[in-house]
Amino acid sequence: MKSIPKTFIIGLCVIIALLVVVFGINYLKGINMFKASNYYYASYTNVAGLTQSAPVTINGYKIGLVREIEYEYDNPGHIRVELSLDKSLRLTTGTKAVLVTDMLGTSSIELVMGTGKGILEVGSTLEGSGAPGLMENVTSQLLPGITAMMPKIDSLLTALTAVAANPAIGTSIEHLNGTLTHLEETSRQLNTLMGSMPGIVKDAGATMSNVRSMSTNLNTISGDLTAVSASLKEMPIGPTMNNVREASESLNKVLQSLNSPNSSLGLLLNDRQLYTNLTNASASLDSLLIDVQRNPKRYISLKLF
Repeated sequence: MKSIPKTFIIGLCVIIALLVVVFGINYLKGINMFKASNYYYASYTNVAGLTQSAPVTINGYKIGLVREIEYEYDNPGHIRVELSLDKSLRLTTGTKAVLVTDMLGTSSIELVMGTGKGILEVGSTLEGSGAPGLMENVTSQLLPGITAMMPKIDSLLTALTAVAANPAIGTSIEHLNGTLTHLEETSRQLNTLMGSMPGIVKDAGATMSNVRSMSTNLNTISGDLTAVSASLKEMPIGPTMNNVREASESLNKVLQSLNSPNSSLGLLLNDRQLYTNLTNASASLDSLLIDVQRNPKRYISLKLF
């Protein structure tokens, strides 16, 4: 058996390495060499951000990729882009290849299917158009609005500066600080009051005990009053009142007798002469007693045997 020459082995290894490199590069580019594809073309005037292997999508779904980008020397100012699309895809007439740029500046191609009923042949040139990018939208739509707002912003800043420079602001802040100080003092007093609440609650408990005792005493007094009232109901009030009336009538008769000049008591009380005689007799008796005290020998005689 003959041995394999070294040159053959080396050549085979080189071929295998080249195949691996080719397949590896295409794989990194997203090209599947084992999958059949149809090729279409599109022409643009500006392909900024578009690179080979950029995705080609329909409604956000990747349906192919950009195979090659080359300048059209026979059509100055235009760039031709070769699109590798899925072999099963059928493009209708009027289909457009729209160049879309994202926020980072990377471009891709979005296929907008046409409304025609015909089918484009493989290798046809699609109508290429560019969608406005984010920066173009900012420049065309946002910047004019910002430019129009700048004078208003300047006026607003001027007004804010004037308000900040107003002395009333400082005064208001001082008043606010004073209010906060008062609130802090009030909070401190409230905390002190809350600390004394247990004593107040204790005193309130003692007060309630006294109130309960008073309530018990009042109940006792009420019972006694009830008993007294029952006793009063049982007393012979009618006969007693009759006796009082009779005593009052007797007293009235006595007073009438005293006032009448015809009765003995009336004569004693109303006789002026009797009063005068009694007065004179009292005066004479008084003189006699005085004379007895002064001259006892005149009235009393003592004899010694």
